[in-house]
Amino acid sequence: MNYVVDGLVQAWQLIVGGDPYLRDVTVVTLQVAAIPTLIAVVIGLPAGVALGIGRFPGRRAGLALANAGLGLPPVVVGLVLALLMFPAAPLGPLRLLFTLQGVYVAQTVLALPIIVALTASAVRSVPTGLLDQARAFGAGRASVAVLALREARVGVLAALIAAVGSALSEVGAVVLVGGNINGLDQTLASAALSEVEAGHFAGGLAIGIVLLVLIAIVSGALTALQYGGGRVAPRVGARS
Repeated sequence: MNYVVDGLVQAWQLIVGGDPYLRDVTVVTLQVAAIPTLIAVVIGLPAGVALGIGRFPGRRAGLALANAGLGLPPVVVGLVLALLMFPAAPLGPLRLLFTLQGVYVAQTVLALPIIVALTASAVRSVPTGLLDQARAFGAGRASVAVLALREARVGVLAALIAAVGSALSEVGAVVLVGGNINGLDQTLASAALSEVEAGHFAGGLAIGIVLLVLIAIVSGALTALQYGGGRVAPRVGARS
């Protein structure tokens, strides 16, 4: 047990001492979690609402595809994207392989199905009578979509929490697409793997502790936002 205690003590010293490597990797991790999640939200929320309450051909197929995306193996996604990013491949001219931008792409691909599928599920739970009433009062598609999102906000924020948590802890796609390059695109999760493989258990423990604390803080903040506002009375916007 002594080596475990010693490792924890050394890990704590690295954390409280403001280790530059640990600090830099944490900053990259926050970037890799925030930017792709934001892109996935911008694209995924409208898509999720459309699949959840829309009426168009192919809607069921779209829902099935989004739900299937929840089970995408990150390693397979990373492998496919890495192959597409090779110099002679279709995405080669963009020079995304082994770059931070390439990691953004991979994380966005992984986060998008989470946002779309869980948003669609959340808005489908909104009473159809409420949305029909909004349409009857003359609300346009945008107003109905906003109403559905507001009523389903608990589920929508759950989708956001899931996407952020996935981005913070992802390893496979980051390593395959970004190369796990120190100082460029290495994240806390991939750095922990590298530290353990190198036999630096104290460093791995320090990174693991920071990652767990980071996930707890982000998830706690989003959960507080999710349930802290109470229930908002629905307002139906009508077009004049």
